[in-house]
Amino acid sequence: MLAASRRVEALLADFEPDFHFDPPPPLPVEEFEERLRRVRRECVVAGHDVAIVHTDMIGWFHTSNCYLRYLCDWMREGVLIVPMDEDRPLTLISFFTQAVILPPGGEPVLVEDIWQVGAIGREYADRPGSSVYKTAEACAKLMAGLIGPRPQIACFGDRKSEDFFGFLKELVPGAKYVRENGIIDRMQRVRSPREIGMFRAACQLIDTGIQAAYHVAKPGVTDSEIFAAFTFAQLARGGESADGYQIGINEYGTHCGKPYGHVLRPGDIANLYISNVTWRGYNAQTSRMIAVGDITARQELVLSACEDGVKRAEKLIRPGALMRDINNAAFEPFIEKGLLTSPETGTMPYNWSTADDGGPRLIKRQYVRDIDWEAQGRKLMHVYPATHGPHNPNIGHAVGMAGADNSFNLASHNYDRLEEGMVFVLHAQWLEPLSAGANLGDFYAVTKDGFENLSCRTPLGTHRVAA
Repeated sequence: MLAASRRVEALLADFEPDFHFDPPPPLPVEEFEERLRRVRRECVVAGHDVAIVHTDMIGWFHTSNCYLRYLCDWMREGVLIVPMDEDRPLTLISFFTQAVILPPGGEPVLVEDIWQVGAIGREYADRPGSSVYKTAEACAKLMAGLIGPRPQIACFGDRKSEDFFGFLKELVPGAKYVRENGIIDRMQRVRSPREIGMFRAACQLIDTGIQAAYHVAKPGVTDSEIFAAFTFAQLARGGESADGYQIGINEYGTHCGKPYGHVLRPGDIANLYISNVTWRGYNAQTSRMIAVGDITARQELVLSACEDGVKRAEKLIRPGALMRDINNAAFEPFIEKGLLTSPETGTMPYNWSTADDGGPRLIKRQYVRDIDWEAQGRKLMHVYPATHGPHNPNIGHAVGMAGADNSFNLASHNYDRLEEGMVFVLHAQWLEPLSAGANLGDFYAVTKDGFENLSCRTPLGTHRVAA
């Protein structure tokens, strides 16, 4: 492992991206004040007496949703109490797990009081009780002066919030609890110019990482070393996460995966599927392909279909354009090249589709030779993916803050129109089991008169490496 680490450092010794990374500062307080104003207004119109915003932690110290970071720039778990009166301050209850973070990154905006609910329990602290229950208990006590009898409470959270809100209902009986996630979700459909600056920075981090990966990619280098080069380059410039992307390398272009020790060889197709590189909570998504030496004619056809699909869709991006039209334009090359017969989402084959009868699809059991996996004492005994087609039965989707749900998909059945300030990824994908695959995509912001390609610092086309 030490030798591999030193080799990556040596491979990157003379690396510099071909553009200057321009990191934007944190969003100003007034941006959060405007968000709070809008949330309060919708809650007042709905008749709510107070809003309770809950975010928990999930694996690898990531938050389960983006609501606290969106409202007060709090990076970790907690409960935010939002009074409806504008002269009442926000109160935060947090540190009820061990996933704490200290200032300056741990300082929320617009919040006056932060209450600590410690991580407790018999095994951890030799103290009885539940941190989640203690949090609900503290929340009930702190909001007592904000509500009257039989209050109406706006609730923001996710599936990780169920225990907390269940305890809160026991502690504040008679209240009406209304799930209002849609308020904040709708606010993130269209982004402010400053937010687009954050996405632009995330894309610059991605392009820096991709250029670093290209710099080290050559026969004999492992997938782990390429992955490490990407990771080092973007983290060294301020990226927040090292766990938001995939790398797939084999002779078939199978692009979803994690490093496992595959050695890059002539004829390989490598994919960098960048799903979450984050700058100050805002993440971007792109995808690039690497071809080593000569590849098959079928692989070239699939690569060209995906590249052409993104470029055709891109030409239609402007305010007022139908999302359906953008999707359908992207799949025109697939139809022309005989890969598909229709761009319609509901009829399209895709890698994760069910069986024809709507039931589960059996993944074909078959020995697949993989010498690098077998060198570790294991065998690949199934064929992935289960069926041919694109990875998703659409051309793209909204991308937002880490932990946020996609607010829309660019698909044949989506008749919504683009609006200035929307951001999304277009990624054309195709996989044929044990044959060919590609995944190429760029990240876009809709402007007043068209679009900005935020991931424009690395070409969309396949990067070629001499064998």
